[in-house]
Order: sequence, then C-alpha cells, then structure tokens
Amino acid sequence: MIFTDTTDTDILIVRPGVERLTAVNAKAFKDEVIALITEGASQLVIDFKDVSFLDSSGLGALTGLLKKIGHRGDLVVCGLNDDVQQMFKICRMDRVFKSYSDSAAAVQAMNESS
Repeated sequence: MIFTDTTDTDILIVRPGVERLTAVNAKAFKDEVIALITEGASQLVIDFKDVSFLDSSGLGALTGLLKKIGHRGDLVVCGLNDDVQQMFKICRMDRVFKSYSDSAAAVQAMNESS
C-alpha cells in the first residue's frame, strides 16, 4: 500500500499510496509504517501530495505513528492539499504535526534540525 524513499541522510519519505486515507485503509497504513519504525526508521516524512481526503481514522493512524516513534525520532507531514489541511486545522492536528509544502522542504528542515 505505501511507497517509500530513503534520503542519503536516512530520512524516510512515506507516501500512503491511496487517494483517500479513511477508516477503510488507515489501519493497514499504520501497520505498514509501524513495521518500518520497528525496523529502525526514526525520521519520517509522510507525503500527502497524492491524498485528496483524510478522515479522523487517518488522523488517528498518524497520531499512533507519532506515539510509536516517541522521543527516538521525528515525524512530519507535507504536501497537504486544502481539504486535508483543513481537516488538520479542524482537529487541531496542525499544532501537533509540523507541516511543509513538499518533501524536499520537509527533508531540508529535518536535516537542519538534526
């Protein structure tokens, strides 16, 4: 389901691989990313550029991923379209997750903060 790219600084870029991250597929998305975290990934960029809709289950999956990483690493989001960004704001997740315009900006920010 997910697509991943690793940068030369071991930052993992994850794309959900679905147009709509909802109750139908949020658990599968979360489980796949948790497997990557368990294998040692600790710097994650979740790229939503191809996701047009996100519901509370999708946000719940993201929150679960953030808890799984804990203080061992960092998780940021990028590529939020207007509808997805609005969902983040309504649920106040824009205060929880750092958001960037695209994966390049997210990777650069993560490299600078390391």
